[in-house]
Amino acid sequence: MKGMLVRFGGLCAMLLALAGCDAIGALNSASTARDVFEVRSPATTPRARAAQGVQFVVEVPTASGAVDTDRILIRPSASQVQYLADAQWTQAAPVMLQTALVETFLKTGAFRYVGAQPLGALGDLALVTHLSDFGVEATPDGGVVVMSVVANLVREEDASILSSRRFARRVPIPDTSTESIIAGFESVSAAVLTDMANWVLSARGIGRAS
Repeated sequence: MKGMLVRFGGLCAMLLALAGCDAIGALNSASTARDVFEVRSPATTPRARAAQGVQFVVEVPTASGAVDTDRILIRPSASQVQYLADAQWTQAAPVMLQTALVETFLKTGAFRYVGAQPLGALGDLALVTHLSDFGVEATPDGGVVVMSVVANLVREEDASILSSRRFARRVPIPDTSTESIIAGFESVSAAVLTDMANWVLSARGIGRAS
């Protein structure tokens, strides 16, 4: 009996040690330092000739679980999802896109107010979007950074949709290094955000400054 107790005690000690190693390994993995990046508004945006006296609210985009994260999405194949190991976004991708959209529409000078929340109970117009793709597709030649957004321009008073459009851009990159991937995201997001700004100005009949 004494021998059985010794062996059992040794087994418990071994299991506890292994559990401790697993916990330490998980902690080390979670605390691995990553470079942090963010998508910003384009350097140049269309400029309105005059501002409309309305509140323009940019809501947080909806997104699928694979996209709704601060990790940088990589798709080795159509059905496989991975994330860049050494880099991440400053915020979850939809929240980061909302911030970039607010910055973009502020730069246009098209509206009296632009923000993530209305000044009162309701704004006048809302940009309601779904971020359907925001990642890198691996290819034999390197990769392609893909961004796809479905957008609706909504009148807040009665929730009627005034205009809808899907925006999609693809930017090839020479390889899947972090540097190339981030450069690709900068290019693709600048193109999509500029397209969206031009669309909203056209939908509202707002002339461009010369």
